[in-house]
Amino acid sequence: MLIVMREHASQACVDKVINFIESNGFETHLSTGKLHTVIGAVGDKVIDPRNIELLDGVQEVIKVSSGFKLTSRMFQSEDSIIEVNGVKFGGKYTGIIAGPCTIESYDQMDKTAEALSKSNVKILRGGAFKPRTSPYAFQGLGEEGLKIIRSVADNHGMAVTSEIMDTSQLDLFEKYVDIYQIGARNMQNYNLLKEMGHVNKPIVLKRGLSATFEELLLSAEYILSGGNREVILCERGIRTFEKYTRNTLDLSAIPVIKKLSHLPIIIDPSHGTGLRDKVAPMSRASVAAGCDGLIIEVHYNPEVAICDGAQSLYPEQYDELYKELKQIAPIVNKEIY
Repeated sequence: MLIVMREHASQACVDKVINFIESNGFETHLSTGKLHTVIGAVGDKVIDPRNIELLDGVQEVIKVSSGFKLTSRMFQSEDSIIEVNGVKFGGKYTGIIAGPCTIESYDQMDKTAEALSKSNVKILRGGAFKPRTSPYAFQGLGEEGLKIIRSVADNHGMAVTSEIMDTSQLDLFEKYVDIYQIGARNMQNYNLLKEMGHVNKPIVLKRGLSATFEELLLSAEYILSGGNREVILCERGIRTFEKYTRNTLDLSAIPVIKKLSHLPIIIDPSHGTGLRDKVAPMSRASVAAGCDGLIIEVHYNPEVAICDGAQSLYPEQYDELYKELKQIAPIVNKEIY
């Protein structure tokens, strides 16, 4: 349930409500807005809401029927804004993450990062551990890959984001990575999601191959309920009957998620289409629809990429796209970072 405090309710009143709720076996989560403080009560206990409504400073008690509570607009009406290395996601801001699909070598990462830095990219992506459908496909460089991307990013003043696949990798990611990515295949890896709740860094949570919006928000709920509020949702396309594109990029995720949740929603047009010539049009459409960010695959020479070269932009293509996005964003009251 959600307890909405009266406008300008005192801290003493808020503390009294929290103590009462916790004494009845609930966990509490606090959201402080410009006018109202909202207390989220999470648990399977039974309590008469009238007993809460009688407490000083309480305006109303709202029963939440959906499973996602902390991610919902009812818990927090204002957009969450997450900032990493000066790049903001959420509210009026649209942040950009770019880089190759896979970390192949120091030279590859350095050439790509050097080109991207000229286009104002401040968050570098690259996979060190790769979940591949075939066990014979390239699985990534592991820790050596993380060392490479960390070194390259530091040299170019960038932050690092990479995909974590298992709880056993937590210590490595703590050393090298600024934003943890949870890939589509792990969206419902609940043990990993629970651990992300204890991480003190932002999480990019990608929608599963056939997951509903509710399932995506419930996965995010695991992270928020563990104490980590810095979650960025990511639409990366879903699996449909269509064969021409790698996935079907569902841009309806932007208005739907924005209505249901305060969390930022970013778009991955590279995985969403799987085709280089489709990435720019879908990126432009995403920004026009009001997305809070983009994560785009860029390789200094996609023709020699170990994997996913067909969906990676050349640096000069990304630079041109960035200029176009800067023009589109103000039309929908957004700023490109």
